[in-house]
Amino acid sequence: MYDRILLALDGSPLAEQALPHAIAHAERFEAELVLLRVLEPLRLSSAVSPAAMERAEQEARRLVTIEAGQERPRFLVQEYLESIAARVEEHGVPVRAVTVEGRSHQEIIRFAESNQIDLIVISSRGASGLSRWLMGSVADRVVRGARMPVLLVPPRKQEP
Repeated sequence: MYDRILLALDGSPLAEQALPHAIAHAERFEAELVLLRVLEPLRLSSAVSPAAMERAEQEARRLVTIEAGQERPRFLVQEYLESIAARVEEHGVPVRAVTVEGRSHQEIIRFAESNQIDLIVISSRGASGLSRWLMGSVADRVVRGARMPVLLVPPRKQEP
């Protein structure tokens, strides 16, 4: 049923909560698991010099997004994806790590469509009410825009 499963990651512990679900589906269907990290373009003030903007963009491409308030070490994006891929390989699941640039929801859908992805696995942020209505979420936009099934994994509380 599923030959290729995409797991969207943003570098946060919340996004990684979807990993066990993605692995379980990949094991069940003997599917390849594709780890996708989308690097969003920076939105800096026009007061920033072009040289500073270029340096900031280069650094942003390298670093994983770190959740506010989380004490997590900074990993290079590729190292981060390789560490997740190693966890997947421990389950005997074929895995591939990919990084693309652009708007997250658009790139997840574009990548899925152009790479014959059969299932997208993504974690939701858990926003509700007015904040979700005003801002939307990457997961919501992927669910609405994808032409293939999407497994949406709700957040669970982190133990202290």
